Amino acid sequence: MSVVIVTGSGGLVGAETVRLFAARGFDVIGIDNNMRSQFFGPEASTAWQVNELARTCRSYRHFNSDIRDASSIGHIFGRHGKAISAIIHCAAQPSHDWAVRDPVMDFTINANGTLTLLEATRRHTADAAFIFVSTNKVYGDRPNSLPLIEQNTRYELDAGHPWAAQGIPEDMPIDGCMHSLFGASKVSADILVQEYGRYFGMRTACFRGGCLTGPGHSGTQLHGFLAYLVKCAVTHAPYTVFGYKGKQVRDNIHAADLARAFWCFVQRPGFGEVYNIGGGRHSNCSMLEAIDLAETISGEKMSVSYSDAARMGDHQWWISDTRKFRAQYPEWDYQHDLPGIMRDIYEGVRERVPAMAS
Repeated sequence: MSVVIVTGSGGLVGAETVRLFAARGFDVIGIDNNMRSQFFGPEASTAWQVNELARTCRSYRHFNSDIRDASSIGHIFGRHGKAISAIIHCAAQPSHDWAVRDPVMDFTINANGTLTLLEATRRHTADAAFIFVSTNKVYGDRPNSLPLIEQNTRYELDAGHPWAAQGIPEDMPIDGCMHSLFGASKVSADILVQEYGRYFGMRTACFRGGCLTGPGHSGTQLHGFLAYLVKCAVTHAPYTVFGYKGKQVRDNIHAADLARAFWCFVQRPGFGEVYNIGGGRHSNCSMLEAIDLAETISGEKMSVSYSDAARMGDHQWWISDTRKFRAQYPEWDYQHDLPGIMRDIYEGVRERVPAMAS
């Protein structure tokens, strides 16, 4: 039976990917050492998700390994060799703010860890599909130079701009702007994944995600916008909006929709591909709009404060143009819209932490 390796398997996207590939008949190896709890504290631990995968996915096998450990990774890959048909690399240090605390750890996880996985793939199963969960932060703050119009609840791109109807495409330049340290480490990994595809002829793809979300997100203040927002609504915790009057716009894609996009690529992989992937015009909101929807779904008035200081390298407006991916994989489409995503998150939070909802 074919083997799929999923790094960061206890995380939001990793766990959805495990479930999808296990349900479709693959043996799935998960690699996750719960670094998220080290980054963000016990509330962000992914241990609950790993336990759930072990309980519900019979073909799942877990390794508590660090992606920077070439010996451990080499052992896992060497054991299965060419039976590995896909590597879906979701593990990361995912936060702008946390990266400033320890730039070396941020870089070694995001860049060096990716290189370790690419080399293990090249040595043991070079024909496998290799998917890297990249980020729109590779574009740095360049989107903030777009001609934006302030509206009542959000910023919007000037209707006369060629990207207004569909969002930001893959050919936006990445140079000459501020990326944040996190963005820089993800750029390094992104370029490596592309280069292994072009130089070594490997079947690689970078999926540059917008706001990846869903009920499996262990949201925390420094990462997991919608999940943390809904958690605050459920638990009556205060929520702080950083910068842009709360009118900054994010597109939002359910992790299950993203996992299905991975599935499509694995069936017909390309070489050194890059895709912007997110909710696009189908599913997007400003912070103000998200807060309003969270209050409506939860039936609770939130305690919200505003800071004038925006996070360094943060986007004022981001909507992904997904047409390139959809043109290559027309069988893929969204199954979740924004209200549905937030209802899923709300039910997930209440189920995991019922004491919070009392």
